[in-house]
Amino acid sequence: MPDDPASVPAPTPIRRPLERFWPYVELSEAPSNDELAALDPDLHAALFGSRNLPFSVTLVFPPFDGERYDEALRKARASAEYREVGSGDQRRHRARFFSSDAAALRDLYLLVGDLPQTDVLLDDRPVPFARELWLPLLWLQLLR
Repeated sequence: MPDDPASVPAPTPIRRPLERFWPYVELSEAPSNDELAALDPDLHAALFGSRNLPFSVTLVFPPFDGERYDEALRKARASAEYREVGSGDQRRHRARFFSSDAAALRDLYLLVGDLPQTDVLLDDRPVPFARELWLPLLWLQLLR
């Protein structure tokens, strides 16, 4: 049966296929904001130089259900630096506050501090006792 397509031999290619060692989509040359936010502060300083920022406290919290979420987002977006990173289950809101913004930091922490996924970073680094020691020390500035 010569009409059967399975019995017909495949044609010989005219040219050789192009060899590619990376068969995926071309990656961009510049890192995205999400990638820069995820960099370790020491690596960021080595790659791009130090940022010379004053002392800062960053609250990182996930989306959550409840009436407090809209207010928490509003307060986070009013921070000195707000960034939303990740997607899906890994989506996080990052709000950076400087020491002069202690009242705004406290107000946001009262809304998201009880969430188990909330992280408190000092100068973008996780520090032991950040919740128990460093935040109350910063809130002492509110007494003046």
